[in-house]
Amino acid sequence: MTEPTCPIETRLYENGRPIAKDFPYDQVAPLLDEHPDAVLWLDLFHPTPDDLTLVAREFQLHPLAVEDATVDHERPKLDRYPHHVFLNVYAVDIATEDSRTKFGKTEISVFVTPRTLITVRKSPSDTSKFVTRWEADAELDGGGVGWLLYGLLDVVVDGQYGAAQQLDAAMDLVEDNLLEEGGAPRAVRLRGIEQRKLLAALRRAVAPMPELVGQAMRSDLGLVDAKLRPYYRDVEDHATHTVDEVEHLRDRIDALLQADTAEQGNALNDTTRKLAAWAAIIAVPTAITGYFGQNLPYPGFEKFWGFVVSTVSIVSISILLYFYLKRRDWL
Repeated sequence: MTEPTCPIETRLYENGRPIAKDFPYDQVAPLLDEHPDAVLWLDLFHPTPDDLTLVAREFQLHPLAVEDATVDHERPKLDRYPHHVFLNVYAVDIATEDSRTKFGKTEISVFVTPRTLITVRKSPSDTSKFVTRWEADAELDGGGVGWLLYGLLDVVVDGQYGAAQQLDAAMDLVEDNLLEEGGAPRAVRLRGIEQRKLLAALRRAVAPMPELVGQAMRSDLGLVDAKLRPYYRDVEDHATHTVDEVEHLRDRIDALLQADTAEQGNALNDTTRKLAAWAAIIAVPTAITGYFGQNLPYPGFEKFWGFVVSTVSIVSISILLYFYLKRRDWL
């Protein structure tokens, strides 16, 4: 096999300008030799082990890093190897459909060599955002491949912050419904629990990002020069802000669910008090008539039609009482 069988994207940048794009894999090495000042972006979508083995042989990628790129659900991290740096990050996306919030997460493994940024995506995602960011910051190309890595991290962190903001907006509606007088309906309560699960998934993706960006700025890695350092610090600051926002949202939804539980308890106590009062009222005549054995004749006594009327009355009143209690969410 001379080239990967999976879908690939390729772009070659020199002085911030794309000088070649969407070229086949067999042109990668010749183009890098022809343009010694250029940097390459190579994207592999859902590659097979053989595809990664081919690329690993070409770019001297470490077997442990290649193994991490083939395994799903690796934690966000940055590892240093002799010939490259390996990162694992998650691009996230929040969508609202039919008043329900959906959470999408794309795992991206990144190999950073002296002149090449190789991305391995394990699920569909929009790579045009990376290209747009690189073209918008073309003046930073003097930083070499560190410029490409900055653009990728900036897009990922911005997406994570945007997801946190969308969850914050979605939580406003949940908050209004949860704090309704008398407690929220079960569907709203379940939506609040769903929001907490989404926040937990988002937190797993964003919590390691400030440390990861900070590691990328280490001088011994040689990825970030003085020109790029302020931009990386800006990404680190945004990542920290995102983590703070997610933690705030977690505290907020936990407080809301606790307040709703307390409101349910108050409503239950009120209902129990009412039922106990009615039970006490009914218990008095029941106790007296039971004690004296007062089985008095009534209209239809010892008649078949009286039995029918009595039975229908019992069943009808029981059914009406059931629907009344059901409507009040007491059953």
